[in-house]
Amino acid sequence: MTTLLEILFVLLIGSSIVFYLTCAVFTHQFFTPTNKHGSTADHSSPPVSILVPVCGLDAGAWDNWSSFCLQAYPDYEVLFGVTDPHDPALPMLQKVVETYPDRARLFCGLEPRGINYKDSNLSYLLEDARHEVIIFADSDIRVQADYICTVTAPLADEKVGLVTCAFIGYHPRSVGAAMASFGRCFDFIPSLLIARTLDQGLRCAVGATIATRKATLASFGGLHFNRIGSDYNLGKRAAQAGYRIELSLHVLESDTGYENIAQVFQRELRWARTIRFNRGAQYYSMVFCYGTAYCFPLLLLSEFADWAIALSSVTFVIRYIQVLIAIFSINCLKLLPWLWALPLRDVLNFVVWFAGAFGQGVYWRGRQLRVEGDGLITQWE
Repeated sequence: MTTLLEILFVLLIGSSIVFYLTCAVFTHQFFTPTNKHGSTADHSSPPVSILVPVCGLDAGAWDNWSSFCLQAYPDYEVLFGVTDPHDPALPMLQKVVETYPDRARLFCGLEPRGINYKDSNLSYLLEDARHEVIIFADSDIRVQADYICTVTAPLADEKVGLVTCAFIGYHPRSVGAAMASFGRCFDFIPSLLIARTLDQGLRCAVGATIATRKATLASFGGLHFNRIGSDYNLGKRAAQAGYRIELSLHVLESDTGYENIAQVFQRELRWARTIRFNRGAQYYSMVFCYGTAYCFPLLLLSEFADWAIALSSVTFVIRYIQVLIAIFSINCLKLLPWLWALPLRDVLNFVVWFAGAFGQGVYWRGRQLRVEGDGLITQWE
């Protein structure tokens, strides 16, 4: 029995090595300086509405929200929306609007139209948006001055339905925050690039930023108020409608502050179950992505045999090479001092994936929800 288990772990590790190498190649190719994908080439600079749903006061909130109002772009507006009239974010949001009265508007007390408060919030902002080109942006990201120009440029091509951006924490200040950044930089972004190739185009969107047009959004069903991972589903429906989805080279900054590992696990478990309900059986193919985590049971089963030590050493070396390629390609050098925590992150990856393979419950912004069908959510009772 031990021999069969050893063979199983060797196969899983071998597949994971291929995965790590593929991640390295795709990351390097996408972020290489010669890659013109997502270029900010001259276009008509149409007026833009940025819609930001807010729930609670995240780390770095003032800098995040102010960055939307400091864009090097001729004509745009920023709409902030809050569901709870007693939300702790309101005083700071009011200050943002007072500081940038020509750019920002605030809407609060937005009665939920469904279980997904975020999309309900966005629906109100969408109704008040003055411009055809819109950007849905998460409230916990920080953007550069060329943000609007960069993410809207691909929309000059009418075949492009959505433009989306990945995000990481460039300056983690705790082990938990570093592990959150690791997951996004070393695993999520490379996996997104691989899926983009396997699916012959991106078939999902990332909620941190989604740029589109009102008419385009309406053409594939608009916002859904009772669905988990609505951003993921927006991309899925846009692709099914025949639109192309562009992943921007612009990797946003998300300040995770002093987040702890339990908070990272809770959020990523929600993401994992979201992917499972949207991708179906494809979710389970991710079993081949956790090679370094499989090295630990292999070493124990083989009683630290020389061949197992050698295979594990090779696996860790390749994993660290892949990670370094991601760090330098995405220019997140502040992650280097935290690389000692990579084995812990890889074990967490496997635990999140395994837990995400079962169960229907997700915890989201203080609410316990149940996921059903292909991603519909109901209140947990």
